Amino acid sequence: MSDIRTILITGGAGFVGSSLAVAFRDDFPDVRVVAMDNLTRRGSELNLPRLQRAGVEFLHGDVRQTDDFAAAGHFDLLIDCAAEPSVQAGLGTSPKPVFDINLNGTINSLEAAARHDAAFVFLSTSRVYPIAALNAVAWSEADTRFEWIQHDTGVSPQGITEEFPLHGSRSYYGASKLASELIAQEYAANAGMPVIINRCGVLTGPWQMGKVDQGVVSLWVLRHHFGQALKYIGYGGTGRQVRDILHVHDLYRLIRRQLDSVTSWDGSVYNVGGGRDVSVSLAELTGITREIVGRSVPLSSVPKTSTVDLRVYLTDNSRVSSAFDWRPQKSPARIIEDIYEWVLQHEDSLARLQPPTAAAVQPRRDGHRSQVGGR
Repeated sequence: MSDIRTILITGGAGFVGSSLAVAFRDDFPDVRVVAMDNLTRRGSELNLPRLQRAGVEFLHGDVRQTDDFAAAGHFDLLIDCAAEPSVQAGLGTSPKPVFDINLNGTINSLEAAARHDAAFVFLSTSRVYPIAALNAVAWSEADTRFEWIQHDTGVSPQGITEEFPLHGSRSYYGASKLASELIAQEYAANAGMPVIINRCGVLTGPWQMGKVDQGVVSLWVLRHHFGQALKYIGYGGTGRQVRDILHVHDLYRLIRRQLDSVTSWDGSVYNVGGGRDVSVSLAELTGITREIVGRSVPLSSVPKTSTVDLRVYLTDNSRVSSAFDWRPQKSPARIIEDIYEWVLQHEDSLARLQPPTAAAVQPRRDGHRSQVGGR
């Protein structure tokens, strides 16, 4: 960090971008942090007072507009958090908006970084791995979750490694991120730009405005607190689908460690997620959330599976753990506790973002806090 005086974070008013921006300012008060965002995602405006309190400069800009980067001035590091993050995006309609943001926006960000001889952190996604191939991994059904039982090329007992085959369809979202990875690696090879790529699993934590198609853990907490119904969708509607989850602060800890070796960044790719130890099925997520929030909500089932859904996804963190001596610290229970504490602190603002039937339900105001082990 010694040579980094200014950090530009695109998507800086979103969940991940704002969380990283505030964390950098808290740890490095002498470093200038600029959060660039177009504020199109509902709820991102709630982050503006938080950014201001932390001393983060806000720049209203759009990664699709090359001229918008100029207002940031000089920067030494660009962290690309700007994205259309939904795997459902483009289904049944034109995918062009997905590519405009996730691919063209990344190219514009790379160009801006090149003009300033800046280092580049690209937050990619586990969704670059093909859907059919992931769903073809042999599995079994346990009481509360599906389990992988096959270990083959790119599939270890811990999860998916960086060697998992990339042939096949992965959704418009996944394709846009994989294409961006390849282009970022070309900038590393041909322009000498320090580039590092983190293929993130499900990121979560406080300040995530959860939606049905993105931000499932915070959605679960919000729906439980405000008394709104939930659905188990796909794979028979039993809620046995499994994802590993990663607290955004654990991601910040990793990026901090990666910044100690910027001069060696060469476009390398790292799978980054909670791993098997920090994974939950939807059914397990429901149980933990009920205990922490102290409320049950109506649950229904939709057996039909979306064409872009996955039965199981777990991250093998071996490569990134070995390279940076990093491991996730926060368990699913601790993650949910952190989110719920945030919900209680910002209940009135969050209520305005909920569906009318949810906002009309009297939320819990007794400060209920159940403790669940395994932090």
